[in-house]
Amino acid sequence: MEKRNLIIYWLSTALMCFGMLGSGFAQIFQAEDMVALMEHVGYPMYFLYIIGIWKVLGVIAVLLPKYPLLKEWAYAGFFFVMTGAFFSHLAMGDGFKELVGPIFQTTFIITSWYFRPQNRKLNIITS
Repeated sequence: MEKRNLIIYWLSTALMCFGMLGSGFAQIFQAEDMVALMEHVGYPMYFLYIIGIWKVLGVIAVLLPKYPLLKEWAYAGFFFVMTGAFFSHLAMGDGFKELVGPIFQTTFIITSWYFRPQNRKLNIITS
């Protein structure tokens, strides 16, 4: 079972990181599609730089060994960004096509977080 969980973790993490890096760089370099998307949902263009840089830094945090607290923050940030994207598209009345990306990314984020190995988890001691 441990091997299966590790495979699920790395597969979901790879898919999550691929999506976050791709969209993060597209946002940093203000790709035409990203600019159109931001205009459509009504967010300011400078938001692209902020989200893009945080996505790239989040991927680095998730992939680095150690730093479990930083990983928790990265996962939380990814979750907030993707659920925010989902609800932004929903509020704009966008169809299923625009909702697929955020839905899949959120699924990869949750799966990666849930199946992460013990050495990548934050160990909190409670009394």
